Amino acid sequence: MLNFKNTPHLQALIFLFIAMISMQSSGSLAKILFGQFPVLTVSVMRLLLGSLILAVFFKIWRVDFKSVNWKSVATYGIALAGMNALFYLSIARLPLGIAVSFEFIGPLSVALFHARQKFDFVWVGLAILGMFLLFPFDQAAQSLDPIGIAYALGAGACWAMYIISGQKPTGISGNHTVCLGMFIGMLCLIPIAIYAGMPFAVFEPSNFVYFIALAVLASALPFSLEMMALRSLTPLVFGTLTSLEPAIAALSGFVFLGEKLLWTQWLALSVIIAASIGCTVTTNRAKNKLEN
Repeated sequence: MLNFKNTPHLQALIFLFIAMISMQSSGSLAKILFGQFPVLTVSVMRLLLGSLILAVFFKIWRVDFKSVNWKSVATYGIALAGMNALFYLSIARLPLGIAVSFEFIGPLSVALFHARQKFDFVWVGLAILGMFLLFPFDQAAQSLDPIGIAYALGAGACWAMYIISGQKPTGISGNHTVCLGMFIGMLCLIPIAIYAGMPFAVFEPSNFVYFIALAVLASALPFSLEMMALRSLTPLVFGTLTSLEPAIAALSGFVFLGEKLLWTQWLALSVIIAASIGCTVTTNRAKNKLEN
């Protein structure tokens, strides 16, 4: 029987895959909520409820706040806020899979920066090809909202900062870092959301339950799992494996929102998955050679 405690790398990969599925599935729920509430309101509620859920679950009151590296936590929280808000603003204007494709430029840049072996560039190159194929060049390319694309690229830059800041020591556990980071991110966004018009209807029980579900699927669960995964994965592996995000997002949009995919985009899913598997295999082999 496989002992996960003795295989932290495999455990980290499983955590990351669950986080990606949870995150991208929640994107479909968020797009449904956009029909009733402002985008920034949905973003703020996601971070607020996510941070409160984690605060209770991980007993935030037990943290020694004197030992917290607030600079690192604040950087992480700002990255979360930017990634969250800009991504939601982008999917309000673009199909889910296309938005994530543009956003993925951020983690892909991190992966490319840390590439060292020749196969690293092969897998990153495949991920780029997959992202290229995911773009609908032969259909409605002109109809893509340029503001939505700009939002997605901004979310990608915040995603890159999220990966880097998530690996810096904060003086507390990863779960407590996520909790405090989400709360800081919420504090950054809530004045803007209130100014833009945050309806009180979000707290009505019939609506509130959907925001709780969104907070769990989009924040509390994936951010906690990603934080644990970042402790055992290199930036290269994390950045390349997240190339699965556009594929999962495209499938989620197809299943839950009826967003159709072209044949080239289905091909893109296969290419992106191949890059993720290849990156995992070659990195593990290189790691084993160093240890033996």
